[in-house]
Formats: sequence, structure tokens, C-alpha cells
Amino acid sequence: MKDACAREITYLRLSVTDLCDLRCRYCMPPQGVPKRPHDEICSVEELVEIVRQAAALGVRKVRLTGGEPLVRRGILDICRGIAALEGVEEICLTTNGTALSRLALPLREAGVDRLNVSLDTLRPDRFAHMTRVGRLEDVLSGLKAARTAGFTGTKLNVVLMKGFNEDEIPDFVNLTWREPLEVRFIELMPIGEGTREEFLPSSAVLEACPELEAVDVSGVARRYRVPGGRGLVGLIEPLSRCFCSGCDRIRVTADGRLKPCLHSEQELPLRGLSGLALRQALQEGIAAKPPRHHLAETGRSGAGRTMNQIGG
Repeated sequence: MKDACAREITYLRLSVTDLCDLRCRYCMPPQGVPKRPHDEICSVEELVEIVRQAAALGVRKVRLTGGEPLVRRGILDICRGIAALEGVEEICLTTNGTALSRLALPLREAGVDRLNVSLDTLRPDRFAHMTRVGRLEDVLSGLKAARTAGFTGTKLNVVLMKGFNEDEIPDFVNLTWREPLEVRFIELMPIGEGTREEFLPSSAVLEACPELEAVDVSGVARRYRVPGGRGLVGLIEPLSRCFCSGCDRIRVTADGRLKPCLHSEQELPLRGLSGLALRQALQEGIAAKPPRHHLAETGRSGAGRTMNQIGG
């Protein structure tokens, strides 16, 4: 299905929880977020039905997000249910990686095709500081378990932050020389706990690693390669390079609200709907997708929620 700007919408980012087992400083308050009553969050059946109707409208790729999706009770049932739907060609999952040691193989068996792992530093002390409660070794063990389980094409999502990890840019890039990974450097968006003082443009990556050679554009990422390297480096630039004209996605929050655009307050309730009524609500949301965000003009996201509440 096309939106009002003639963009083909084929990608659904589906949040399954707003909870997380880490407390990353740019994302979550120190105490985390209050656990919501069970009946305020979409059930397994509701989430699968949302994807069923989205697939009927042309959605082919589904990304499961959170919070941290692997803390969601029933996550494997959600994956299995979506994998069985006609029209869904790819299921991806974005995770902080802390639970992959025990869940990588079950996720693969449940139908997940590909993983994105959020990892902003390769230094244990910095990881502990940024996440407040996490251990880098758990994520590294999870990545190893994912390889053993047969996952390929794994991507590392690295949020660029001035004063925190700019000196690690070469270390992350060197990973792609040794491993068939795609390391994606993402500009910090002005949403939630992040501050403008921490913003680091993606150009810092090319300045730190001038040897990088341009390869192509894939989705929202400009991709590069270290000569002779096994992997890729991606730059995702929501502030430096607006890519709204090619946006092919919609988002659904864990409490069942459709967000046509990440950076807009606009939300459409989906809970309580099923079948054709749900499909029509999704159609209305797609039709309401705005032409672009206004981060450059306002300096702040208009999302109205933090990323853990929307779906990272």
C-alpha cells in the first residue's frame, strides 16, 4: 500500500514491550520505567493479528523491538505466530544482546531471520557506566551464541555520542575487517534522555577512518567498506541527511497504537479491532503518514514518548 506521498509501505516495526533489563543513559531514567498493568499491553494474539492485517496491506518485513523484546513473556510465541503468516518475508529483531546466550537458538527455530544488536562501546567500564546495570561480556557471549545458532547478516547498532565513544570509532570499524558484520553508526536523535551536547554527526566516522570506501545505499543507511574487509560500515543520519522521502515504515507501540511517523505525536489506536476493521485502521494510519519530520527546524523530536515507549 502507498501513502499520500506515493511511498510504498512494506516495513512494520512492532514493539512488544516498553520494559528493558538495561538503563542506558540516553534512553531510560535511572530507575527504569514502571511496569504497566498486563491488560495495557498487547497480547500475543493481538500482536500477531496486527501483523496479519499489515501483511494483507503489503507489509513484508517485520522488526520486533522494545524496550528490550527478549524480556517479553511469550516472545517465542510471537515470533512463531508471525512466521506462520502469509506475506511476511522477513522477521528481524533488535536486542541489547544480554539474553541471546540462552535465546539465540530458540529465536532462530521460531522463525527470526536476522538480528540487530545495540552496542555503543567495546570497553567493559564504559558499558557498565552507560547501561548502569549491564555487563559487556553478556552481550559478547550473546553475539557468539547468535553465530553458533546460524544467524548471518547480524548488524551492530552504535549510537554516536560526543564525549563517550567517538574514540572507539576505529575499533568498531576494525570489527568489519575481521568479521562479516555490518556496524551501523547512528546519529543520536533528540528524543528521550539524549541531549544536543552529546550529538556527534556521522561525518566523524569518515574523518576517523578515511580509508572507508563507499559501497551503496541500503534502506536508510549509506554503506562503506574497509578495503579487503569482510563486513560493512553503515551510516544512519536522521539529522545530517533527512531520508523521509524514502521512508517505507510504520510503527506500532506495545500498547497498540500506530505511529505513522516516529517524530510525530500522531497515534491511532488499534486495540479492540480485528479483521477488516483493523486493516482499515492501518490503512488510515498509512494514509496519514506525514511527508517528513522537522528535527532540523525544531531541534527536538515531536514524538511525545521516549524511544523505549515507542519501539527502538
